[in-house]
Amino acid sequence: MYQFAPDPGQPKAELYEDLAKAAATLVAGERDPVANMANLSALLWQFVPQLNWAGFYRMVDGELVLGPFQGKPACIRIPLDRGVCGAAAASGTTQLVEDVHAFPGHIACDAASRSELVVPVIRDGQVLAVIDLDSPEPARFDGEDAAGIERLAALIAPLL
Repeated sequence: MYQFAPDPGQPKAELYEDLAKAAATLVAGERDPVANMANLSALLWQFVPQLNWAGFYRMVDGELVLGPFQGKPACIRIPLDRGVCGAAAASGTTQLVEDVHAFPGHIACDAASRSELVVPVIRDGQVLAVIDLDSPEPARFDGEDAAGIERLAALIAPLL
């Protein structure tokens, strides 16, 4: 049984270091991508404060398809020309959005979301999925959050 206990008062750099260690423990030896994404979604939900959604969208036949997540029900399919997730997948770059309502083409799966961080999971130059974090807090995410989730994306990439 896994027991991870993030310290809500620790600096972000330490939080993301602990998240990476916990994630490595969870995925060690497991090759099933859905199982890994499911556990990592739960881990993100547990470790990262002020979220209302945390999970994955998988690249399937040229569009993003909902994967394992924590939070309210979500949009099932996202074309690459729509929303923050689509922008991250199409460009292969992290999208850090302080105000989702100001983002052109934003898809409002949950009207409570105010800011978003989306990090592509890339292997051999191909986007396999995106990690999507939403928050009801405006400007919730910063460069430290992006770096921490990019590290997680690199960790999971070989296992998808």
